[in-house]
Amino acid sequence: MTVEVHDGEVDIVIAALQPNLTPFFEAWRPFFSRFHVIVVKDPELAAELQIPSGFDVKVYTKSDIQGLLGATSIDFSGHSCRYFGYLVSRKKYVISIDDNCLPAKDPAGVTVDAVTQHMINLKTPATPFFFNTLYDPYRKGADFVRGYPFSLREGVECMLSCGLWLHNADYDPMTHVVKRNQRNTNYVDAVMTVPLGAMLPVSGINVAFNREVLGAVMFPGLRIRKQGNHRWDTLEDIWNGLCAKVVCDSLGYGMKTGLPYVMRSDAEAGKALESLKDWEGVKLMDDVLPFFQSVKLSRNGVTVDGCVKELAGIVREKLAPKNPVFAKAADAMEEWTKLWKSHGAQSA
Repeated sequence: MTVEVHDGEVDIVIAALQPNLTPFFEAWRPFFSRFHVIVVKDPELAAELQIPSGFDVKVYTKSDIQGLLGATSIDFSGHSCRYFGYLVSRKKYVISIDDNCLPAKDPAGVTVDAVTQHMINLKTPATPFFFNTLYDPYRKGADFVRGYPFSLREGVECMLSCGLWLHNADYDPMTHVVKRNQRNTNYVDAVMTVPLGAMLPVSGINVAFNREVLGAVMFPGLRIRKQGNHRWDTLEDIWNGLCAKVVCDSLGYGMKTGLPYVMRSDAEAGKALESLKDWEGVKLMDDVLPFFQSVKLSRNGVTVDGCVKELAGIVREKLAPKNPVFAKAADAMEEWTKLWKSHGAQSA
């Protein structure tokens, strides 16, 4: 199935955690140059950004965040600054890729167009209610296998596309330390819908979503450290993805994972030992995952923001007594719905 990708329906959002973005932009020029690019500078980054000419770029800084939002309990530092880009975007779709990622090559040596592949994922149906053993049946050369009910073959709207990456794997600090020289070289040419009820660790490294529908649940909620400048000391995107999956399951939407791949730098891989002594994410996930596996939203939640508000209340009731970090996450969820209503809900 082929899809048309229009310039005016996509924003590329980049969280700038390093000042020199020239190599990043030059590598992505063939794929980004036709789209509007939102760059959100990490509020903790003091150096001036370096961005080459020839792109339709809008840069947002700490003063822009404070000027638009005023006082807010949501921390937009580190990787979480990308969510401000989600808030100010006015396009139907958002594609976000970490600034330490470059275009990957497939096994045939062809450079991967991550933008187009994300849009194919989002613009073709998802099939969460019954697993298709040929993975995405809408890809060329695939279809629904024998026994797949025809009543389910139209699928549902896909709201979130979780791309993958080569080279530096997305490990926690303990695994990074043990496998510091291991790199991911396995390019799997597949796309699959995440089944109904299945949870997954969504990563903001390489992700795209339907902002028009899902924007109210794309927020930075769970912060386990003062800053989240390294992937292994963040859980905001993991928490965000779990919230989004529960909401999508409740409203009958789908998520896909697999293609497209990007090539991820290993510049931060040697620094994992710094985070090891005080990283609490492993302990938190022992409470987080069972919670999301068991939570059920009521039939009263018929909109994304309504589901987020209800989910925040359940988080406050069930998880907050176990650790105050969950109470802060519930606060962020409730505040995000207000910010989305006042600043993010407008369309292009």
